Amino acid sequence: MLAITSEMVAYAKSFVEDVEFSPEDAGRSDPEFIYEVLERAIAAGATTVNIPDTVGYTTPEEFGGLIRGIRENVPNIDRAIISVHGHNDLGLAVANLLAAVENGARQLECTINGIGERAGNAALEELVMALHVRRSYYNPFFGRPAESAEPLTKIKTREIYKTSRLVSNLTGMLVQPNKAIVGANAFAHESGIHQDGVLKHKLTYEIMDAQSIGLNDNQIILGKHSGRNAFGTRLRELGFELSETDVNNAFLKFKDLADKKKERRCTITG
Repeated sequence: MLAITSEMVAYAKSFVEDVEFSPEDAGRSDPEFIYEVLERAIAAGATTVNIPDTVGYTTPEEFGGLIRGIRENVPNIDRAIISVHGHNDLGLAVANLLAAVENGARQLECTINGIGERAGNAALEELVMALHVRRSYYNPFFGRPAESAEPLTKIKTREIYKTSRLVSNLTGMLVQPNKAIVGANAFAHESGIHQDGVLKHKLTYEIMDAQSIGLNDNQIILGKHSGRNAFGTRLRELGFELSETDVNNAFLKFKDLADKKKERRCTITG
């Protein structure tokens, strides 16, 4: 195996400058053997070493530890970029790759909407927005001051939602409503307490601006859990100027109707 690694990487290097080497199922392999294989691959010319959690088996602590071990035990690792690849069989793909970032990984293999083999791959939109929203947390891992505003990726976040819908339409793979970042409900609020908080100050219940991924605004869902503030705001948007008493009476009738009919969505702007 070691001889084949050296021979095949060198062969690839004879054709191209940038060679990526990926040991299948590294997440369940013997770390000591991985260190030796990677050292051989880099010596033969590999410029990127990709560490895959091929079957989505590892936990974030384990996967982060594997990357840390590679940095500490592969003598020539400074000559290659550490890449990672994760599957979502246990729902941990994004968490695993972010743990890898904390331990030195600088290339993340991911897919739009998390599509891929079996339960899918790490979702690009979740990784990008985690690094964007929690930039002050991740900055130090990149040797930057926590307060640095410089983006950690070159992804244009405002294209995320449009790209997600394009991929969904072309592949026929629907995005579940409660999918993080790009799901239909990701920026929707029905709870009366949440609606009131968002209408007064968005950051109360939103950790990111809907516009940052290319949406026009968040959604206020008028349903049986809605509060008076959201209901009154929608009435004013529709051009109805009612007294407080009339709003209260209309709200009671709305609640009765909402118990009988499916929810209706509306967008609250501003």
